[in-house]
Amino acid sequence: MQHSVNTVFDKIISGDIPVEPVFENDDVLAFNDMNPQAPVHVLVIPKKRSSRFSELSSKPVEETGRFFAAVSAAASSLGLDSPGYRIVVNNGSDGGQEVEYLHAHILGGRQLKWPPG
Repeated sequence: MQHSVNTVFDKIISGDIPVEPVFENDDVLAFNDMNPQAPVHVLVIPKKRSSRFSELSSKPVEETGRFFAAVSAAASSLGLDSPGYRIVVNNGSDGGQEVEYLHAHILGGRQLKWPPG
C-alpha cells in the first residue's frame, strides 16, 4: 500500500526528527514516548511502514512476526520481563490511534489497571 502522508514516525525513521533509541534492530526502532502514561512508556515502530494494525493481515506473516518479536525483545531489554508490562496497539480513531503509522506502546514500571479506559 502506498502511503502519501508523511507522519512524525516517517520523519523519525528517515532521520529528519532525531530520537534517542532505547532499542533498535533491522526491523524496528524503539524510543521513549514524549507523553508517558507510565514510568516506562516506549513506542516501537517498524522500519517498514504500515498505517494500521488492521493492515497486518495482508502482510507476510514473517514480517508481522519480526515486528512482534522485536517488541518483545525491546521490553526484555528494558528489564520488564519479571515485573511485567503491557503492550498496546491502537487501530483507528475509535481505538485511540493518533498517528497513522503502526506502532506498539510498551507500558510498565508500575502496576497497571484494568480495564484500561
